[in-house]
Amino acid sequence: MFEYELHRMNHAQLVREAAAQRLSHEAAETVGSVRGLRRLGRLSGTKDAEGRVSDDGRGRFVRAA
Repeated sequence: MFEYELHRMNHAQLVREAAAQRLSHEAAETVGSVRGLRRLGRLSGTKDAEGRVSDDGRGRFVRAA
């Protein structure tokens, strides 16, 4: 009986690891397609809601009051 319980615990652990690995692979594929879409958006750049911030020459931080 004890060996059967160990086998079931090992099997459950392997199933969890396989599911986590499958999920990570799917996430990596999704990120790859999102990167491609972002590159495409950067290349078009005509309807970009957020543009570059202009640098007014005062430096990165302002002086505290």
